[in-house]
Amino acid sequence: MPQLILLRHGQSQWNLENRFTGWWDVDVTEKGVAEAREAGRLMKEKGIDADLCFTSLQTRAVKTLNLALEEMDRMWLPVEKDYRLNERHYGGLTGLNKQETRDKHGDEQVHIWRRSFDTPPPPMEAGSEYEMQDDPRYAGITVPRAESLKDTIERVLPYWNARIAPELKKGTRVLISAHGNSLRALVKHLSNIPDDEITSLEIPTGQPIIYNLDDDLGEIERYYLSER
Repeated sequence: MPQLILLRHGQSQWNLENRFTGWWDVDVTEKGVAEAREAGRLMKEKGIDADLCFTSLQTRAVKTLNLALEEMDRMWLPVEKDYRLNERHYGGLTGLNKQETRDKHGDEQVHIWRRSFDTPPPPMEAGSEYEMQDDPRYAGITVPRAESLKDTIERVLPYWNARIAPELKKGTRVLISAHGNSLRALVKHLSNIPDDEITSLEIPTGQPIIYNLDDDLGEIERYYLSER
């Protein structure tokens, strides 16, 4: 039975400050470190193991994976990092405080930008302090100006199909450390969640989600490890 572990990174500094983060690279907080370590301890305690790991190119996801693997005594596991597991790009909202943005643009507009399936936020302006195009980790990659959840899914799923799904079908146990929206993309795909429902799905930081899958990678069972 193929088994997949999904882990959203521990609390980041901008999670704490209630700011739109997206592709901007921020670190985890002390609480985020504790969440990542606890996730690793819980997986070890419950006998959940992995053979291969995937993560994004963003520090908060990479560090969460490293901390969890340290607690599992699995620092030696192979890890593949890819931008296609990055968080959704929040465009011109990047860096803004969410409540201040609601005060300026209204709750309804911000709700559309955050929670609609296919409406992206305003694009990031050229010259923004949060531009990532010159970041060496994205050399040769066209960094988006903004993404909807639909755009994020269209980025994540080809990578899933090309790299992750074949490993699961071979019987490899896979651990993915990523972000709220890149993990929403995978949960939507694996659990066949409709477009109008996936946007309201909350994925807590630092809590492993376990998928037991059939041979075609259809969901047999999905649960939070903390609930077992």
